[in-house]
Amino acid sequence: FHTKDAAQRDEDGYFWYAGRADDVIISAGYRIGPFEVESACIEHPAVREAAAVASPDSKRGHVVKAFVVLAEGRVPSEELAGEIKTFVRGHLSAYAYPRKIEFVDDLPKTLTGKIRRIELREKELGA
Repeated sequence: FHTKDAAQRDEDGYFWYAGRADDVIISAGYRIGPFEVESACIEHPAVREAAAVASPDSKRGHVVKAFVVLAEGRVPSEELAGEIKTFVRGHLSAYAYPRKIEFVDDLPKTLTGKIRRIELREKELGA
């Protein structure tokens, strides 16, 4: 689209919003919208908020990385990260689940409450 938004058309001709073109994650040739990953993440009872960005990967070019804010009383651990990955993989295509998870205290947001993925992408790239 001219708005720099990305969408996909399904076999029935319906369009599905995938996100801003610069937010779309391309992993092994697949286009992955961050919203679908984030929505699946927050369905897990331990997750309060999530944001998905591309993370460099030598095999796939990029993989999905989720920055996760846990629900109150939950403690970050490798075991919990694995549980969230498995949960999300059960809700999305196998290529779309987050292969990396980083637990954070909060997510950067605009004044209107939208997640500032650009800050997370810059953090991921070390910029």
